[in-house]
Amino acid sequence: MKILLIGGSGYIGTVVSKFFTDKNNVVHILDNFIYENKNHLKPFYKHNNLIKILSNNLNKVLSNNYDLIVILSGLVGDPITKKYPSLSHQHNNLEIKNYLKIINTNFNKRLVFISTCSNYGLTDGTILLDENSKLCPLSLYAKEKVNIEKFILNNEWKFHYTILRFATAFGHSPRMRFDLTVNEFTKFFFLKMPFEVYDADTWRPYCHINDFARALEAILFANIKNISGQVFNVGSNENNFTKRSIVKKINKFFDYNLTTYKQKGSDKRNYKVDFSKINKLLNFKPKYSLSNGIEEIINNLKLNSYKDLNNNNLYGNYTINNS
Repeated sequence: MKILLIGGSGYIGTVVSKFFTDKNNVVHILDNFIYENKNHLKPFYKHNNLIKILSNNLNKVLSNNYDLIVILSGLVGDPITKKYPSLSHQHNNLEIKNYLKIINTNFNKRLVFISTCSNYGLTDGTILLDENSKLCPLSLYAKEKVNIEKFILNNEWKFHYTILRFATAFGHSPRMRFDLTVNEFTKFFFLKMPFEVYDADTWRPYCHINDFARALEAILFANIKNISGQVFNVGSNENNFTKRSIVKKINKFFDYNLTTYKQKGSDKRNYKVDFSKINKLLNFKPKYSLSNGIEEIINNLKLNSYKDLNNNNLYGNYTINNS
């Protein structure tokens, strides 16, 4: 199979690339490397001859006759989009709409747009939200995702599209991020760094990045009738956690706890998500638990897999190159 990942050099994209090339598929990546990670990723690409980095000329790229196109691109996360609102609108809205229009001229197979469960925003946390639940995006990041979802759903396309609302990611990646809840808390514990947790009893769903790759594989090989025009939450009901419960999970690997709990943080999100639709229609269920991901990160920290660990710009979406 031949797969195009638009925005494929990021935290999730590198794992997806490895997942598919490990199964002898060809992966092409379109990416403008807006973060300070290009040199950081060179070893990953150098030793994988099934991955190819392409120029950003999408019209020419489409002549490669892909079986699957995945749109991962954009400024990912609430803080980075808040920091660069105009660039967020450019990359997360206008650019993606332009990609879709170009792809529609010369592609009739499977396309996946990666959205987010952050679209659900704020609830009382007592009910599971499914794909038909009301969207209540709080951040610019989520609002742009909802905007693109509506753009896709309200237009006619030659390709067969699927929208995947990813839960909050965790786990090890060649382009590691330590600005994500599970990864960040695990790092703090490992380094014995005191840290504050705001609104510890708010809910959110989590999913290992390897399971995101498995979900994309499920889309690639599913009956087209089961995926065309569909929206799926991607994660598992068992991985709905509060921040307090995540701290407890991580604390099982350590004999100390330097966490302080506080109220009234800036991130007000609170939602639990139902993932039964993707399990029912695609027979997909995540394999990796929160504990699997925590142990994986701890092992990589012990092996010193993350060089220059204090360089936030290498390990998170904080600052854009040349900004």
